[in-house]
Amino acid sequence: MTYFSESDIQNLEHLYKINLINSCSGYKSANLIGSKSEDGIENVAVFSSVTHIGSSPAMLGFFLRPTTVIRNTYENIKTTGYYTINHIHKSITKDAHHTSAKYNDSISEFDATDLESEFKPDFYAPFVKGAPIQLAMQFVEEYEIKANNTILVIGKIVGLYINDNLIEKDGFINLAKAEVAAINGLDGYAIPDRNLRFGYQKPKELEVRS
Repeated sequence: MTYFSESDIQNLEHLYKINLINSCSGYKSANLIGSKSEDGIENVAVFSSVTHIGSSPAMLGFFLRPTTVIRNTYENIKTTGYYTINHIHKSITKDAHHTSAKYNDSISEFDATDLESEFKPDFYAPFVKGAPIQLAMQFVEEYEIKANNTILVIGKIVGLYINDNLIEKDGFINLAKAEVAAINGLDGYAIPDRNLRFGYQKPKELEVRS
């Protein structure tokens, strides 16, 4: 195996280091976060850091890089309180990835790609049309990660839209059926084609050794 010490990692060429460290944690969720400014400018951006926080209440979090530069998604969420999370699926991966480009806040990524926005009744932020899973989110709180000046944004699910054929009898959402993508590193997209489920696990009865 190739070994990198802490000093090796620190001394790597910048782009190589970014690719290496972003890939080593494994596959990550691939989501588009939709928001809208107080001036009505729609924004959509790709995120690979959405994570489960809790089920009751239903909450998700995602991480933002340092806000030393303008982050349109963050500004929109903080000023309006609402945003959406939309699963990236196979047919939109290229356009979804392009939303990582840094556009001026007067330009909507929906206009710069073939992605289409759609609105649900009584919800401020735009969803991504055609996304098989769409979540309406309300901002709850944020935490500064002092070690690297990133921010953990936590929101609660106030609406959940799922394509009918994806929900199994026990409530499990079968993402493979929807060809939902996962992200490997910064720019590698994978499409899982099946799920292996093993159910809730209980301890085995093992012989106690004296």
